[in-house]
Parts: sequence; structure tokens; C-alpha cells
Amino acid sequence: MSVLSKVDSTTNLAKNNELQLLVFRISNHKDSAYYAINVFKTREVVESKNHFLTQIPSAHKLLEGTIILRGLQIPILNLPEWLGTTLTREEIKKSNILICDFNGIIIGLRIMSAYRVIKKNWNEMHAPDSYRLKDDGVVMNDTRLEDGSLCLILDYEKLLADVVPQAMVDVTQSPMNLTELDIPTKLLKGTVLIAEDSKTAQRHLSHIFKNANINMKMFDNGKKLVDYVLEMQDPSVIPAIITDIEMPEMSGFTVIKLLRHEQRTKKIPIIVNSSMTGSNNKREAEILGANGFIDKTKSHNVIPLIIEAMNTQEVLKLKESIKAK
Repeated sequence: MSVLSKVDSTTNLAKNNELQLLVFRISNHKDSAYYAINVFKTREVVESKNHFLTQIPSAHKLLEGTIILRGLQIPILNLPEWLGTTLTREEIKKSNILICDFNGIIIGLRIMSAYRVIKKNWNEMHAPDSYRLKDDGVVMNDTRLEDGSLCLILDYEKLLADVVPQAMVDVTQSPMNLTELDIPTKLLKGTVLIAEDSKTAQRHLSHIFKNANINMKMFDNGKKLVDYVLEMQDPSVIPAIITDIEMPEMSGFTVIKLLRHEQRTKKIPIIVNSSMTGSNNKREAEILGANGFIDKTKSHNVIPLIIEAMNTQEVLKLKESIKAK
């Protein structure tokens, strides 16, 4: 599709704390808002009229059915309905389907039209407090288009949790995966710091750490976490940091880069917890100095991954000590 034909690589964008967004609309009504999604979560846009929709008995009301595309059976979610807009039959015929990849789960979102791809710096992404009045809010943050129009970024993880809950993490699997692990004292007595802007993902991580009786502190974006860490008198007491990639003000890649640049924080274990699970993202996280990468459908394994990273750090510290002697 033309609007997705020119997309910069993830690596180049990450180095500049930037992202690219596919801007779209869910209605042709003159008052219809602009919405956006990270282009690296999208695959293509197809015309609805060219694809036969097979309905699924007893499915969630927002799960319209499935289509077959390139040999895959893809569930179609009614995004306009989720946002309180009901399309007419004529509008549905003229609509498009945005094919997306969330944690390796391929789904289609019904939209009216794709507008264009825009490049933004993460510090141009804002999360007004008004969007966070309720935990069930669907808007995470916003930005502005060139003409000043407001463009809203949705909590797509909440949409998946509402309609396709089996695509999300099973928080009940933790702490069962800790029964045979030796949990470091530093982790048991310390506080893990987490940067995550999705309310849905925040709840999942909170449940996981509560089930494991491990303390954690949540930040709505990477900048708040970095500011908090750099203001600490002794950041070395932090057992580990977990960061998402996509966040307003400061991306997870920039979080890693800044903390690895500081002498006081360069050895704190950092785990990336993201729905952007492409190989480029994993490679970039590793290059920048992350100790691990886990996709959000497997977040129940984040604590074992932290323990592994902490143990590795201790081994490296011991080797450095022996080498210094």
C-alpha cells in the first residue's frame, strides 16, 4: 500500500528517539478524529470489499469474523464500534482493513481510510491526564499533525484484552515459574522499576509482581523513570529495570541508551517488555545494552529473565574482580 511504502528502519528511528505512525480515520464524517498506530505493528491495508468475511458463532460482539489473506485466517475487529462509532452497511462496503501484528498475533482492524505515514519524536507524544481518569480509557496519548489536527494513539493492548484475551499474557502462570529458582536477596528486598504507558500492560505486570511478592514501582513513560533513577543517591540498589519500547516523551531505546551512558547506572539489568517483537527491535535492544527482551504475551516469565540477568551480572562482576587482582 502506498502510505506504507516508505518506512525508515527501526534502528535509525531508535537512535533519534523517533517513531513512524500510520495515521487513519474510522469514519468519513467531517468530525471524525485522526488515529494512529506505530507502522512497525502494521503489515498492510486491504479493501474490505475484496475479502469474504466468515462470521464466528458466539464470538465477542466486536469480533466480526475472519478473512483469509495470504493463506492466513485473520480475525477482524470492529475498531469503530469499540470507539463508539457504528458504520452503515454502505460505509462498511467502502471501508478498509488494517492488518496488524501484535506479539506475533495477526489481526485485522476495520478502519475507513489510511491517511498517511508521519514521523514524530517521542517527546512530541503526550499523555494528557484527562485520558487517564479511568483505568478503562482507550486513548493512551496524542500528537499533532502538520495542520494542528489532534491525532490520538489508542491502547491497542486493551482492545486485544477486551476482544481476544487469549492473545494476552496469563498472569496466573507467575509465580509458579519461580518455584525452582533461587531468587536473589537484592531482588526480594529491592524494588524493580518499570516504564510502561499502557494501563492494560501495567495491570498485568502489577499482578505478576504481586503474585511473586516482589516490589515494583511503575512509571507512565521512560522519561519519568530515567529522571527518578538519576536523582537517586545510589541507583545501584535497583535490582532491575523493565521498559516498554513505545512510550510518550522517551522511548525504551532511549531509556537504555541514557542509563548505559551513566557510570552509576550502566550495570543495572534492563529487560525490554514489548509487543514490537521484530528481530530489528530485539537486535537494537541488545546493541544498546539491554540484558533481555520478552514479548508481552510472555510477561509472566519476566521475573525469571530478571533473575538470569542478575546472575549473569554477578558472574561478570566476579570475573572483573579476579582480573583486577
